[in-house]
Amino acid sequence: MIRPRLFAAGAAHIDRRGRLAGAYVPAASNPGTMSEEVGGGAFNALRNAVRHGVDGSILSLRGGDVAADAVARAIADVSVEDLSAVFLDRTTPSYTALIDAEGELIAGFADMSLYDIGFPKQVRRSKVRHAVAGADAVLCEANMPATAAEALVNHAGSLPVFAIGISPAKVGRLAGVLARLSCLFMNANEARTLAGLESGANIVEAARVLRGKGLARGVITSGGAPLTAFDPGGIFTIAPSPARFVADVTGAGDAIAGVTVAHLMRGLGFAEALRHGMAAARLTVEASQVVAYYDDEAFEAALALVGHPAPMA
Repeated sequence: MIRPRLFAAGAAHIDRRGRLAGAYVPAASNPGTMSEEVGGGAFNALRNAVRHGVDGSILSLRGGDVAADAVARAIADVSVEDLSAVFLDRTTPSYTALIDAEGELIAGFADMSLYDIGFPKQVRRSKVRHAVAGADAVLCEANMPATAAEALVNHAGSLPVFAIGISPAKVGRLAGVLARLSCLFMNANEARTLAGLESGANIVEAARVLRGKGLARGVITSGGAPLTAFDPGGIFTIAPSPARFVADVTGAGDAIAGVTVAHLMRGLGFAEALRHGMAAARLTVEASQVVAYYDDEAFEAALALVGHPAPMA
């Protein structure tokens, strides 16, 4: 069977996670442990998609440092075509997360100015245009500026384009391409920001606003609470399977995006593909790595515990 090909554009960088040993104390030294691995929204999602039956290509940006070598090796290790550009006079982007003893994010620090500088030109390279033309779908994310996202969507033409919101501060970069997206994956704060609603506004209202703005399908996560999604048929929720324990929440949203996209590309319906994504997210939060490693049996067991769609009024 021929595997479909997903072209991804966005972050592939160093993820650092500092986990506290006890309760967080602001403005003080907090004991804990620091870990480091290669991550990034686009790369995490693509690795999850590859695990579920698609081939992949990635366009990212990195510097001329030791961290860049680690990123290049990580991409090669998963047999993904690497179309990334290297800026020898720049530092490879990184993301540093401070995580509490329960695995929840306290704060994150993103050093990603290279993405803002480099993506607008790099997405216009002929090599990138050819790679997009040879793909079956495109995945992008809001670490790239609006001009780059718009150029990439134009390259995609009639191909389905999926996107990840990344953060409330960046999700607005996708506002100009909402009507061209096949699906946008967001958390609750990103959805409210993009919809122009106040903090704490009802998620269903955010979904209605985004549908009104032309977004065909959307996925809104709310931590361990039921996921809210919408498509032309309406708005629905899916209850997750509770994690047995939380090792680290980093990468759970990317797992939902990557695995859902993979199963959509392989022919599953939207809601059922989302259930697969949620099963992968459950396994991700139970793992110490940003992209979880599991066998088919573990995945099927997690999938069996995911709820089924419940329509919203």
